[in-house]
Amino acid sequence: MGVKHGRDYGLILAELTEAISRISDSYIFFEMESSDWERLSAEDRHEVHEALAEDLFYALGTQSMIEVGCAVVIHDADNHVINFLIGEKELTSVKLV
Repeated sequence: MGVKHGRDYGLILAELTEAISRISDSYIFFEMESSDWERLSAEDRHEVHEALAEDLFYALGTQSMIEVGCAVVIHDADNHVINFLIGEKELTSVKLV
C-alpha cells in the first residue's frame, strides 16, 4: 500500500533515492558485501538505491521504522514526512505532502 502522500510519487521517489545515497552502507539492506557494492557502476548503484527507495516507501506503510545500514528511516505519519537519521548526526527528510 505505501505511505499516504499528496506530492507526486516520482518526486518523492527521487528524493528518497537521494537520501538513501547518503547512507554509506545502504548495501547491507540487500545483504551485499562491501566488495560487491564497490564493483557496481554508478548507474547500477543508483538503480539499487531506487529499488530500496521503492521498498521503503511501501514498507513504511505498515511499519514506521526501518534500519538501513547505519541509518534509521522513520515514517512520521502525523507530520507527513519520512525522516532519515544517518549515523548519530545527519538528519534528512522527505516531505510527503
